[in-house]
Amino acid sequence: MTAGDGAAGRPFFPAFGLRLALWYAALFVGGSVLIVSLTYGLTAASLAQRDREILDAKLGHYASAYARGGLRALTETVQAEQRTAPERLFVRVVDRGAEAIVLSQPEGWYLEQLETASLRLADGTLVQVGKSTDAREALLARFRAALGLVTLTVVVVALTGGLIVTRSAVKPIRRLMRAVARIISTGRTDERVPLAGGGTGDAIDELTRLFNAMLDRIEGLVTAMRGALDNVSHDLRTPLTRLRGTAEMALVSTPDLDRYRDALADCVEESDHVLVMLNTLMDISEAESGAMKLDREPVRLGDIVARAVDLYRDVAEAKGVVLTAHATAEAAVAADRTRLEQVAANLIDNAVKYTPAGGRVDVEVLADGARARLRVRDTGPGIRPDELPHIWDRLFRGDTSRTERGLGLGLSLVKAIIEAHGGTVEVESEPGRGSAFTVSLPM
Repeated sequence: MTAGDGAAGRPFFPAFGLRLALWYAALFVGGSVLIVSLTYGLTAASLAQRDREILDAKLGHYASAYARGGLRALTETVQAEQRTAPERLFVRVVDRGAEAIVLSQPEGWYLEQLETASLRLADGTLVQVGKSTDAREALLARFRAALGLVTLTVVVVALTGGLIVTRSAVKPIRRLMRAVARIISTGRTDERVPLAGGGTGDAIDELTRLFNAMLDRIEGLVTAMRGALDNVSHDLRTPLTRLRGTAEMALVSTPDLDRYRDALADCVEESDHVLVMLNTLMDISEAESGAMKLDREPVRLGDIVARAVDLYRDVAEAKGVVLTAHATAEAAVAADRTRLEQVAANLIDNAVKYTPAGGRVDVEVLADGARARLRVRDTGPGIRPDELPHIWDRLFRGDTSRTERGLGLGLSLVKAIIEAHGGTVEVESEPGRGSAFTVSLPM
């Protein structure tokens, strides 16, 4: 990792952490302000309701006094309450002639500062009672000051808590960042990130698991690439060394036209060997990437098998291997005929090559519902269980196959071509009891 990369990467987390802390604080403060506002509103409504109940109770009391003794009784009741009550009220009576008789109006009171209630008596007299809102407003003012202090405290706590929580939440991501930086700087793909909190199963742990799984996959691919490069270099070095040696021998030998022709023929043979390897590798890459051009047409698998068996029958007889073909059903697929012939030829070639004299190779064409199957079964030495997962890898050659000449690309090409056709290929094998390769294609 270059210095520029590190400098560019470091400010991201402080900015990200700050944004996360601010979001956390905003949500916390927003929720707190909502609760405080709701509390203030309920308190103000409760105080207003209390004043209203007091006024309604006084109206009922004054109406009863008026009903007992008229205006005189009402006046005496109001005057008595004004002398003894801790909180004085505004009282006004309007008779039927619309003449206002003010019974009580404390000094300094204005109607705009009063909470009033009215009651019209049976004879048409209107009784009004008012209560000052000063006390209520003073109480609410003190309450607002207290809530403001609480809100300020909440903001400070939210910011502090947000920073602490954010730092804790970003810590696993920082570990991931450091691991990536170490991998980039050292090139080692065996670096792994420990799970946070012993593997609690949260999103960060899942991200860490996926990151470690990605590293496992990358390490496996890198190892496979190194092995493939080693195999390619080894397999290319042999024919190129032979080609160079043949050319050098022809150059240092006495001039002889026939010798030159033989040397050129050997050089062409070795060049063909190299070209076959490179072309096969390109075919596999094209098939795996989806770039392989397939000229699909209706193809009968029985015809493909018959052609491949005829091609290898003489080879099998020369080796003492019985090669048979059976088509148990008419199976036609939409496929590229040339590519399917490559598949059948590679499978039969492998079976005949690794089956000892006296053995047999059976090729079958089966139909299973909507799929056609091509099965090649041999009585060869089989494949070891630890080698089975790798036989589809490019340039892989097991211990048994090293005794035979080959590129280690046949099965990789088979798998790539079949999967490009939307099919599958499987193998069943047991050491000492032979192998069975089954190709499955949609009908």
